Amino acid sequence: MKHLNIAVGIIRNAQREIFITRRAADAHMAGFWEFPGGKIEPGETPEQALSRELREETGIEADRAELLEVVEHRFSDRIVTLNFYLVEHWAGEPFGREGQPMRWVKQAELREDEFPEANAGIIQLLVAQAGAAQ
Repeated sequence: MKHLNIAVGIIRNAQREIFITRRAADAHMAGFWEFPGGKIEPGETPEQALSRELREETGIEADRAELLEVVEHRFSDRIVTLNFYLVEHWAGEPFGREGQPMRWVKQAELREDEFPEANAGIIQLLVAQAGAAQ
């Protein structure tokens, strides 16, 4: 069974909004919203992969990232290990560099059903954090 290691950036601005993009129509889990990120290549650390993927997908340079959670999720045809990083300091303005739809959403208004199932736990955590911060 295929096993993918993924670095994921949860980009949060000073207004506690999270930057999300929509998955391409031809991608696995097409049409869902997602946090930017991608596969960790051989020889890369998760942090290096995160920096590269954020540069490629959103055009930003992450100054630092804080590991929030590591989640393993089993699909029928693959296992994915998701390394979720909180990114609050970066250079540039994030946008959908690959032409993908994008938006900022209030952290408290993230909705599990708009994301792939493997994201459910991190969305619950982020929404709970947002509620505690208000």
